[in-house]
Amino acid sequence: MKFSIIIPVYNVERYLSQCLDSVLNQSYDGDYEVICVDDGSTDGSPAILEEYAGKSDKIKIIRQENRGLGGARNTGLRAARGRYVWFVDSDDWIEQEALATLTKSIGDEDIVCFNGRRYFEDGTVEIPDSGIEEINLTGREYYGRYALSKRNFHFVCVVLRIYRREFLLADGLFFEEGIYHEDNLFTPIVCYYAASVRVIPDILYVYRIRQGSITQSFTDKRIFDTIKVANCLAEFFIPKTDIDKSVVYREIAGEYFSVFMSDKAEAYRGDYSVVEPLINWDSYKAVSLYPRHRRIYRLLSISPRLFRLYLGVEKLLKR
Repeated sequence: MKFSIIIPVYNVERYLSQCLDSVLNQSYDGDYEVICVDDGSTDGSPAILEEYAGKSDKIKIIRQENRGLGGARNTGLRAARGRYVWFVDSDDWIEQEALATLTKSIGDEDIVCFNGRRYFEDGTVEIPDSGIEEINLTGREYYGRYALSKRNFHFVCVVLRIYRREFLLADGLFFEEGIYHEDNLFTPIVCYYAASVRVIPDILYVYRIRQGSITQSFTDKRIFDTIKVANCLAEFFIPKTDIDKSVVYREIAGEYFSVFMSDKAEAYRGDYSVVEPLINWDSYKAVSLYPRHRRIYRLLSISPRLFRLYLGVEKLLKR
């Protein structure tokens, strides 16, 4: 079996059928499985899963108490039998030619990467990201080339790649459970370990942007988890001596200072004493190599309000 499509499901009855239709109505005629992990849904999602499982033996349902997106993905990964796994979110969908296109592109890579597009429920049409070229790289080269490139569909999103299952399992590459932003933590580390990456420019994934989703709102926990991700990435990468860390350091530094940006600060009402003790300031200093990031670190280490003043001045100078 070549593919295992892993779909975490939690209270998405409005969107689930479209997702399942897209993975079942593929032009690909090979064998594949669709592992749906019902992560403690309390709406009509379980009934929809049962309906589809009754129509297709590709659908396999696993039920568990709520463990969050990372926990559901881990459950699916442990149950998967395919050579490659694809983590698909249950409110999104994949293009009809997706598996057939991937089949033509796969050699024996640890990761195969592709393009996607975002779908806005208000009818907004977005041009997919450009600059994604067909190329073979190591994971570290791939990260260095694409992680900081300007794009609408964020680089870290795991849905834009398929992963060789044995590669993930051999290196113990599972998702951190119980946090938001698990992709931000997972992707850089996976890229560090990947020996071979294949990039293709094809648009295979459609990412739904909907109001009220967890990616469109800021809460205390989301902010605290941003800090946790930055601390964990710093702890992982700072001791490494076998890579150019300039790109990943810029990403980690960005995670740290994003906590103090106005849109996020409003979530904890600008009470910086809530977040400052959570930050590993030694790690933050170590990753602040880029000149602008050094300035921001110094300002924040003195007073977050100085940083906010700096942002205001910076904004005025750009006018």
